[in-house]
Amino acid sequence: MSCEIPKNGMIGKSVPVRDAAMKVTGQMRYVADMKLPGMLYAKILFSPVPHARIKSIDTTQAQALEGVHAVVCYKDSPKNRYNGNGEDKDINPSELVFDQTVRFVGDKVAAVAADTEEIARKALSLISVEYEELPFYLDPEEAMKEDAYPIHQGGNIIMESNNSGGDVDGAIRDADHVFRHRYEMPAVNHCSLETHVSIAEYDADGKLTVWTPTQDAFGQRINLQRIFELPMSKIRVISPVMGGGFGGKEDVSAQHIAALAALKVQRPVKVVFSRQESLSFHPKRHAMEGTFTLGCDENGIFTGLDCEIYFDTGAYASLCGPVLERACTHSVGPYCYQNTDIRGFGYYTNNPPAGAFRGFGVCQSEFALESNINLLAEKVGISPWEIRYRNAIEPGKVLPNGQIADCSTALKETLLAVKDAYESNPGRAGIACAMKNAGVGVGLPDKGRAKLAVRDGKIELYSAASDIGQGCATVFVQMVSETTGLGKEMVRNMGANSEVAPDSGTTSGSRQTLITGEAVRMAAADLNEALQEAGGDLSQLEGREFFAEFFDPTDKLGADVPNPKSHVAYGFATHVVVLDDDGRVKEVYAAHDSGNVVNPISIQGQIEGGVLMGLGYALTEDFPLKNGVPQAKYGTLGLMRSTQIPDNHAIYVEKEELLSFAYGAKGIGEIATIPTAP
Repeated sequence: MSCEIPKNGMIGKSVPVRDAAMKVTGQMRYVADMKLPGMLYAKILFSPVPHARIKSIDTTQAQALEGVHAVVCYKDSPKNRYNGNGEDKDINPSELVFDQTVRFVGDKVAAVAADTEEIARKALSLISVEYEELPFYLDPEEAMKEDAYPIHQGGNIIMESNNSGGDVDGAIRDADHVFRHRYEMPAVNHCSLETHVSIAEYDADGKLTVWTPTQDAFGQRINLQRIFELPMSKIRVISPVMGGGFGGKEDVSAQHIAALAALKVQRPVKVVFSRQESLSFHPKRHAMEGTFTLGCDENGIFTGLDCEIYFDTGAYASLCGPVLERACTHSVGPYCYQNTDIRGFGYYTNNPPAGAFRGFGVCQSEFALESNINLLAEKVGISPWEIRYRNAIEPGKVLPNGQIADCSTALKETLLAVKDAYESNPGRAGIACAMKNAGVGVGLPDKGRAKLAVRDGKIELYSAASDIGQGCATVFVQMVSETTGLGKEMVRNMGANSEVAPDSGTTSGSRQTLITGEAVRMAAADLNEALQEAGGDLSQLEGREFFAEFFDPTDKLGADVPNPKSHVAYGFATHVVVLDDDGRVKEVYAAHDSGNVVNPISIQGQIEGGVLMGLGYALTEDFPLKNGVPQAKYGTLGLMRSTQIPDNHAIYVEKEELLSFAYGAKGIGEIATIPTAP
């Protein structure tokens, strides 16, 4: 179904993100800047060994230090396990706030709440811990052996994902050309400018409030409820502003530790991770090993793909399951063929945990696939551009997962948009395509919700969708303005607060613009109808509220239905990277099908940032470990310097036929970083 193109002029207009000026002038108050009356400061003691049972822990001297109010460890910890991410709360609940077993260098052992951070740090040095060291594994190949010591009860395999269709063995056997290769991709760090931080406070009625930069306020609320067994009505999570997320702020980090300490001292407690603590503690992009075998006929038409993927998820589950699933479902790429056998395995090791990272597993698998395609094209004797164009998915055709490509699909258009750039730089240009889901999909209850309230002559927009810098809060204001005809200055986005804003799901899966955006549009349409009935006089609607929920059902993976619908929508992209005469990256052409572009300046920022992340992943970044100990500091992780940044050409491909919701927009947050590395 085609979407009606808006005519009020706010959709498609470049609008600076709502807090840009405050950020660049230093006026923005982050959680680390907040101070509550009577607030204490907590610091965490981290494990120096990769795997051990705590035989004894003596906190007597630390507790006796002047200015120390509490020391908490496994003896004080609730016994309810969680998995780090509330949205995925029933899968692999492998963590406690504090456990008697530590499973990686950097695991949490104890925390001290004191008058100052300095006192808390000194108290940490006074805690005496005796460890009984256990076998540890820093590679999935070691962890998967039959006689391997179990890192968690139940063994070291955490997840298997199997996706198959057609006759792969026959397709590979009968193919005119086959290319097989094994790939290794490293773990890398998110490198958000803001480290992990939380403040927790209980009021006189026992209600817990946590201020924290999070990609999912309601997901954190679920985890806190699960850990502390409080009624949901007794938990409030507020995410005021975030200094970068990229997936690294989906998991619990400091929230539960601040809450446990605050419960013990009955005063507000702040936990701020240092840069090095954040590097060592929070989940990374999964390291992956994978073997990909791709076959084609004499004309370069793909006939089948066989691949086997192994993920190192580190010491805890985090989002290994969904990330591995996405890596597998996208390992086939945005092409037309039906013979596939994809096998994915996720293993615990005693490395730092791995979890969500922009691209959500697809950066790894599409790197392998797209590299295979280039080498297969060489065997066929056609160009890498041509082999992609011949196989590219089109509207009405069937993706390898069985889903029929919708009318907005524009992969071929992105290929055409970069053709000249690629062909005019023979021998010095690389090319890759990608697809990425918009919306969580796969049969989950992926709902967007929004509420509009008319107060004091303005429209207040309530949605717990976290704006992590991608600009969804501004996009929502544009949609309200477009739908009602009112100026954007009449609309106030009230931010992510679980107490007053409806649950709009996690800011991941490139979902907020499309999923919550449609809920915003629906609520705005209801408001507009009431406004028209009131003769255009907004004051006549004072105090009224307008709520909307958007849900477009999808099918579970492996659903036994014809052409299962895995996701609400997909974005598509083609990137071309051009080298100069010295072999350095000179230019990047990034053509994206992201549906109808709501805010061009914001989408340009997403594309340019994604390209740089992809370049870093391919060329400069790493997260080196030695016996499980992180070896890098922020400045030595290989982040690209300003002098290394090439010219980026962001190209928006917009079709006349669009999706029928959210003004035809699709998410771009993740796909922007996927094609550049291959």
